[in-house]
Amino acid sequence: MAQLWQAEVANWIALYVAAALCCAVAMALSVGRLMWQLYRERAWDEVRSLRSGALFLPRLWWRWQKLYLTSTPVTLLVVGSFGATLSW
Repeated sequence: MAQLWQAEVANWIALYVAAALCCAVAMALSVGRLMWQLYRERAWDEVRSLRSGALFLPRLWWRWQKLYLTSTPVTLLVVGSFGATLSW
């Protein structure tokens, strides 16, 4: 197996850092949007018991997942275009 040159290792590290930054931005935006939606809809009003609270958490997680996963095409586009600019 051939070893990677230092430039290739640096390029891979740069790609991973770019992906991490895009994911961090997507995380912040999706959490912010979720908080805004919850505030606007006053979703916590429907939590009246332990059972409704236990059912509220998976719905909350699913809403966040849908918001976060909508950023996937943009993340792939940004990281892919950044990777295309690197000299391999």
